[in-house]
Amino acid sequence: MGGSDPFLEPGVLVRHPTQPEWGVGQIQSVAGAKVTVSFEEAGKQVIDARVVRLVFEGEDPREMRR
Repeated sequence: MGGSDPFLEPGVLVRHPTQPEWGVGQIQSVAGAKVTVSFEEAGKQVIDARVVRLVFEGEDPREMRR
């Protein structure tokens, strides 16, 4: 069905799964599957959430549902 992860929203801290040198990133905006993230070492990057599954920094909110 597509669509992006509902937990990907502005302010959330994430890491790129294959670019660890980018450091921690903060989501700036989400437009469909396009997630704009500002990373410590790589600056602003636009990630396609259909291709890249960003890793949450800290607790994964998907695992915390009751």
